[in-house]
Amino acid sequence: MNLHAAAARWLAGGTPAIVVEVKATQGSAPREAGTRMLVSAGEALGTIGGGHLEWLAIDTARRMLANGDAAAVERHYPLGPALGQCCGGAVTLRYSSLEATRLQAWPAAAPRFFLQLYGAGHVGRAIARLLAGIDCQVQWIDERDSEFPAGEVLPPHIEKVCVEPVEAEVRIAPPGACYLVLTHNHDLDLRITEAILRRGDFRYLGLIGSKTKRARFLHRYEARGIPAEALGRITCPIGVAGIEGKEPEVIAVAVVAQLMQL
Repeated sequence: MNLHAAAARWLAGGTPAIVVEVKATQGSAPREAGTRMLVSAGEALGTIGGGHLEWLAIDTARRMLANGDAAAVERHYPLGPALGQCCGGAVTLRYSSLEATRLQAWPAAAPRFFLQLYGAGHVGRAIARLLAGIDCQVQWIDERDSEFPAGEVLPPHIEKVCVEPVEAEVRIAPPGACYLVLTHNHDLDLRITEAILRRGDFRYLGLIGSKTKRARFLHRYEARGIPAEALGRITCPIGVAGIEGKEPEVIAVAVVAQLMQL
């Protein structure tokens, strides 16, 4: 989740809220300094680590909202003696009202990765659902508008792109982008993957398929003069090793885990 973007939406919509920020930690703590969460009267976004600390933080923030407290305050919490948490460290939290000037001073976190996700079939949908809760930037691309889930609202960081030819989208991705190619058509997979290989500046290139598909594709690319060094960077089959199963949801877990390892 892009908490900075969510804060901007709350601010634009006039939702009164408190920003809870981890200002400092000592010893073992559930989250690092700089972690934030947003608390309104009826909703909390993000997490400072869960447990009793987070429950207390939400309660404190809502009391501030109810009382109209606008002044920022800091409070120190020994996790073991005061809250009964087994972390054993201590955390200092800062509570401040959500205001435009404070949001401007709040650095927007860079997304973990930029991904072009090619294919809106079963696996593509499962991957997109997992990425909905991760701070990343995704262009979800398919030439068939009917394949995107009808009525499903995508989070702002996932952009649906319905174009033809889809392989032309490769050139607009930023340098160091990640790519996942899992369309309904092997020839289309071949064209998209070739465009990515010829561009060459990818951080990750995942191609859905078996070892047999990989061998066939490599043979074709070799015949087209693509260097062996580039071909060696193709990830196919996709997903971290050790996760068994071919259900779309299982494949999605393995693939998103692989992206997170970057």
